[in-house]
Amino acid sequence: MKVIDLRSDTVTKPTEKMRMAMFSAEVGDDVLGDDPTVKRLENLAAEMFGKEAALFFPSGSMANATAVKVHTNEGDEVIVEEKSHIYLMEMGHLAFISRVIPRPVKSDRGNLDIDEVKKAIRFSRAYTPKTSLICVENTHNYWGGAVVSLENLKEIWKIAEEYGLKVHMDGARIFNASVYSGIPVKEYAKYAHSVMFSLSKGLSAPIGSMLVGDEEFIEKARRIRKLLGGGMRQVGVIAAAGIVALTEMVERLKEDHLKARIFAEGLGLNPELFPTNIVILEVENAQDFVNKLKERGVLALAISPREVRFVFHKDVNFEEVEIAKVICKEILR
Repeated sequence: MKVIDLRSDTVTKPTEKMRMAMFSAEVGDDVLGDDPTVKRLENLAAEMFGKEAALFFPSGSMANATAVKVHTNEGDEVIVEEKSHIYLMEMGHLAFISRVIPRPVKSDRGNLDIDEVKKAIRFSRAYTPKTSLICVENTHNYWGGAVVSLENLKEIWKIAEEYGLKVHMDGARIFNASVYSGIPVKEYAKYAHSVMFSLSKGLSAPIGSMLVGDEEFIEKARRIRKLLGGGMRQVGVIAAAGIVALTEMVERLKEDHLKARIFAEGLGLNPELFPTNIVILEVENAQDFVNKLKERGVLALAISPREVRFVFHKDVNFEEVEIAKVICKEILR
């Protein structure tokens, strides 16, 4: 039985061009700054996002953890969206690694409530933590791949400037946001001091995420990456796939968005709630539903007791989307 894997876009396999680029990549010791392929990838990422510098990471969680560590001091408070990945799904690194306190606030599908953000800001006193960072997420995973508006990001940036705070963007799927909205990633990045984005999700590279920011931030991040065990040696063999991801795999994300729309409409869901490549279906018992899907060759994830997440990507074709849709409808009867 052929398996239709909709658990995540992280299950994507590298393209043939990526494999060839990896095979022939020029390499060196990246910890010593000698890997030319990594340098090309980092320069490309920095240029695309309009930032001074970039740093290659083995994972997005490590890149997010590093950004928080650089932007904060121990005991600080960090404003996060209440359903954000950095808050819920990254093993508590805010507290464990940076030793900061998350302050979750409400949002409208990832668009932070401006009044709630202002209310959440605290100043350094003898008995309170000091707010130092606001984290935003675009696209927003647990809001069904929702795209955060540029206007909302601008408002958050204004607040940060007014109160002397930093802004970090978890942009794991920022290219999905850009392709959907038509807004270049460089424009989104204007309203964050640092941005993390993934190469190994819809862009289909086998490994890696990038962190971009100014030169001083990236130099500090390089030290934290090493401290966390993220220093890599002849890593050009995977950076080469990242270059292909950024130069050839962005525009095709539109196909994934169309697959998600077809799936959502087929299940009677409002496709406007799922603008990119993620669909979240509410059911009576999520794990039971996932188990029944698996029995029929469809893989998905239960993300709460009543929510099942489906993520569409290049390695699921339109015919398989139709099959998955039919199977879901039959189980729902």
